[in-house]
Amino acid sequence: MRVLIYITFISIVVGVFYLTRFYLLKKEIKNVTKQLNELSGKKTKKKIDLAHFDKDLEKLASGINDQIDLTLQAYVEKQRKENELKQAIANISHDIRTPMTSILGYIQFLEINELPPEKRAEYITTIKNGANRLKVLLEDFFELSLIQSVDYPLKLEKIELNQLLLEVLIGFYEPFLQQNMEPNIHIPKEEISIVGDSSAVKRVIENLVLNAMKHSDGNINIQLVKKQSSVQLTISNDVSGLNENDIIFLFDRFYKADKTRSEKGTGLGLSIAKSLMLKMQGSLTAELKDNELFFVCEWET
Repeated sequence: MRVLIYITFISIVVGVFYLTRFYLLKKEIKNVTKQLNELSGKKTKKKIDLAHFDKDLEKLASGINDQIDLTLQAYVEKQRKENELKQAIANISHDIRTPMTSILGYIQFLEINELPPEKRAEYITTIKNGANRLKVLLEDFFELSLIQSVDYPLKLEKIELNQLLLEVLIGFYEPFLQQNMEPNIHIPKEEISIVGDSSAVKRVIENLVLNAMKHSDGNINIQLVKKQSSVQLTISNDVSGLNENDIIFLFDRFYKADKTRSEKGTGLGLSIAKSLMLKMQGSLTAELKDNELFFVCEWET
């Protein structure tokens, strides 16, 4: 009899334990559901927390919180890209509108019958310059869009970078003379090879050299170095009026440190160079030291 009573008592205790556990788990599930509904309804940004601790529920809550983190990160990235797109549209609209307004204005001048021939020739030249600037802007914008697409074609092969660099710099001989610039060039005689797309590498070098020529306050330095596990091409120039905040945005589309938005370029050259380097599994970084701006291209070997 005592044994029966003892067994009955144990059964009741076990039953109460499991019923209590079932009740608490069901209550906790309702609590988690409520929190999820509040989160999806944007009534709160708080992560899921538990009042009753259970190993399996803790794993579930942890997994949900991880997904919440990923969703928030995706939302922030989406907002960033939307803002970047809006800014890019605003900038390209500005860059198109400015020369277009000038072109239309000078066309109106040309419609004046008694306009002297020399003035007519001057206005035609101004119109041509504005049209060429528009052409370059649209070509650069189209090229950047292609480069940033997933299926942009690249022919990766072994390239003698020191020879390619010399070929590109020879093409700048006349522009350097015209601007009375004499760059300091350091290229090793021994072969320095990388894996890349030759036309893409040329475009990167051209864009960086052009940027240095347009914005240099003095010297331009070009140096090619073979490191233990990489190859580095550094192009630097003296600058003024540039700060660390500008460095953060230099590779953004249309960004210009010159807030007056001068006629020195489309603001796409550095972004194109950065995108091409990333496509070739390389890197392009910028650094400001003692009023000297350094651009470093690096390829792993």
